[in-house]
Amino acid sequence: MLKLSDVLEALSGVRPEGKDEVITEATIDSRQVIPGSMFVALPGERTDGHDYIEQAFKRGAVIALVQRDLTDRLPVLDIRSGLQPEAINKIQGPFCIWVENTLEALQQVARFWRRKLTLRVVGITGSVGKSTTKELVAEVLSQRYRTLKNVGNLNNEIGLPLTLLSLTEGHERAVLEMGFYVPGEIAFLCDLAQPQIGVITNVSAVHAERAGSIEAIARGKAELIQVLPSAPVGVAILNYDDPLVREMASQTKARVFFYGLDSGADLWADGIESLGLEGIRFRLHYRGEILHLRVPMIGRHSVHTALRAAAVGLVDNLTWQEIVDGLHTSTTQLRLMIVRAENGAMILDDSYNSSPESTLAALNLLDELEGRKVAVLGDMLELGPYEEQGHVLVGVRASEVVNELVTVGERGRIIANAALKAGLPASATKDFSNTQEAIEYLRERLNDQDVVLVKGSHAMRMDLIVAALEARQ
Repeated sequence: MLKLSDVLEALSGVRPEGKDEVITEATIDSRQVIPGSMFVALPGERTDGHDYIEQAFKRGAVIALVQRDLTDRLPVLDIRSGLQPEAINKIQGPFCIWVENTLEALQQVARFWRRKLTLRVVGITGSVGKSTTKELVAEVLSQRYRTLKNVGNLNNEIGLPLTLLSLTEGHERAVLEMGFYVPGEIAFLCDLAQPQIGVITNVSAVHAERAGSIEAIARGKAELIQVLPSAPVGVAILNYDDPLVREMASQTKARVFFYGLDSGADLWADGIESLGLEGIRFRLHYRGEILHLRVPMIGRHSVHTALRAAAVGLVDNLTWQEIVDGLHTSTTQLRLMIVRAENGAMILDDSYNSSPESTLAALNLLDELEGRKVAVLGDMLELGPYEEQGHVLVGVRASEVVNELVTVGERGRIIANAALKAGLPASATKDFSNTQEAIEYLRERLNDQDVVLVKGSHAMRMDLIVAALEARQ
């Protein structure tokens, strides 16, 4: 377990004697503090963690990392110029550790702690499917190893260090999702996490507004496999079906393992059959072996997720039985949830976020289900120069799948217009400027024969539509 002496050594280079108090976890939210926590006071645009230190101490935090002088109200150990052992002995009870920058201090402690531990780390990145892949890989590895994964979307320069500080000497594997917004970000996260296995799902125009071109996004994702150890220790697991990912094979010293739906991959699948809400069935091929699998994941696109998890299991020497058990017992799914509306309609709630690729996958799932198909689609944000193209692609596919298309937002109209041009009747299309208008329309329109997909970027608050329509228990 992480100890106070580890924190002080990481920050000062000096390991004090007798400071063996266990740090139970690190957190930046005073409401999540548990006894023994390290609270990290991060300054922010709207809230400043320094205003909640007393609250954190009341909830049981034993130390707080701060970057302001708080000696007028709290016990403070100033280590900006080094640690004086006699100074720490004078402090009683919970106290603050004064550093130059609390975020950098958090990352420094995480880097120090990771290097003290002997375990195998799997790093996962890609434009779409990172979180689902992380969950399923963790399920598979947990069949043999004590495995930690980052919770929720703790996949950035703040969340990943917090996850690393949850590791103990008892963990044998860690599965870490890594987000990307700007060049160098994944390389930095890898410096903290030291992965030996890297998985890249795909490359698409998600966050192109911030990252630039799709080529820049590909370069950013490739940072994961560029820093992997050389073979045989390092393994890069790459999507053979995505040309931009397949080309990354030349950028790593690690062993390359391809997965996909093409027989040219090391691990590949065919015979894919959707069972609707009951899951998917497919054949898995590896070195002449053929396995017939059925997994409880919705939509044909989930086969790639299963392939990634199986690939990690194979390169980490799990048996087929362990891999299959992990796939079968998994409750992993897209962020998509299935709820019933008050009028009996089945709602596919995929409102957390959106991109052209994930929306096309969701529409493909809708196409596989029985009922009158309705798609409620909001703007897809942060696509940069790919905005028009991405919304048009979604509109064209929607015209092939849905009985009715409802769009929300300015960019949603691009989807609607593309669907009309592709042949969807004008009577089957409605566009609204905001969610409230869409809610009022849908309340009057839907019935128990409808299957309704709700999807859009998080800022569009498509979740409000689901909440308004959902049946009250």
